[in-house]
Amino acid sequence: MKITSMTTYQVPPRWLFLKIETDEGVVGWGEPVLEGRADAVAATVDELSDYLVGQDPSRIEDIWTVLYRGGFYRGGGIHMSALAGIDQALWDIRGKALGLPVHDLLGGRVRDRIKVYSWIGGDRPAETAQAARAVVDRGFTAVKMNGTEELQYLDTWAKVDRCVANVAAVREAVGPDIGIGVDFHGRVHRPMAKVLLRELEPYRLMFVEEPVLSEHLEDVADVLKGSPIPIALGERLYSRWDFKSVLASGAVDIVQPDPSHCGGITEARKIAHMAEAHDVALALHCPLGPIALAACLQIDAGCYNAAIQEQSLGIHYNTSNDLLDYLADPAVFRYDDGQVAIPTGPGLGIEINEEYVVERAAEGHRWRNPVWRHADGSVAEW
Repeated sequence: MKITSMTTYQVPPRWLFLKIETDEGVVGWGEPVLEGRADAVAATVDELSDYLVGQDPSRIEDIWTVLYRGGFYRGGGIHMSALAGIDQALWDIRGKALGLPVHDLLGGRVRDRIKVYSWIGGDRPAETAQAARAVVDRGFTAVKMNGTEELQYLDTWAKVDRCVANVAAVREAVGPDIGIGVDFHGRVHRPMAKVLLRELEPYRLMFVEEPVLSEHLEDVADVLKGSPIPIALGERLYSRWDFKSVLASGAVDIVQPDPSHCGGITEARKIAHMAEAHDVALALHCPLGPIALAACLQIDAGCYNAAIQEQSLGIHYNTSNDLLDYLADPAVFRYDDGQVAIPTGPGLGIEINEEYVVERAAEGHRWRNPVWRHADGSVAEW
């Protein structure tokens, strides 16, 4: 079998899909996207196709190694996201060619389903308690919210109080047994992270995500290790080498690599196993589309330390299209009692509605994240 063509489709709301075709008619799909940089990732996929067309798609590890090491300059969000979507599509092809789900090719399942959480708040959370209660009523047993607006290095107690009040309202609305994740989104610097982590202790959080930017982790390791709240981090790290120092720090309890950003299924599994060796949980990052979620679930199926899975159904980014729109059979992602079943069909276990993909790609998107500024005019972390 040989790869004959590679086609990208930029589809709303902010996703990029990749179709890889072969001379035997087997087709694989991947989701190589970095939010806000879809055009750059698509261009990188096109550049990498110069090597891929004509290759045997079953040599996944060798192809990954060549695409990572063969270009001399390596790593970073754009390169690793392009590589990620290619890798996902290659695994999809391999599974379909053999009539097996990807997780069977990787050693089989250690679980049949995994807990999922639902987003309940946007960039500036409002009425989050009501939103939390609504998703719990739909059967979810865990939620995640943005915890705070932009913060200066030293900011006001009024902002701290708003964050705490918001979390407290959600806890009161959902009761003591629902998991609550609070995402600081890298908006918080060390001085305010110390304050917020202490003030949020009473609310029995499932985790705090990105309490600081990952590049500052070593400088705040003592603060994070001193907090009783589990610390999650990793969506802006792109390889096992990026995660080495994070795991060595001992400051992170949950790693969150994104299989559409960190080199795909091949690399995400290696990161997951590194984390397991440090007794650290896995919660794959996935505010993306159906192909990305399918790839995550194939990884979750075989990773013992996989604890919970992010998914984007109803997330505030999904305005013109939502998670299930591009699937021929949306029932493949069956949410039941706050869990989703691992797809068991061949390859990634999903069937893409290609006709609809082509239709929506005609509209495309040019999604960009907002740029925030502090009251003094300086740029704030979004």
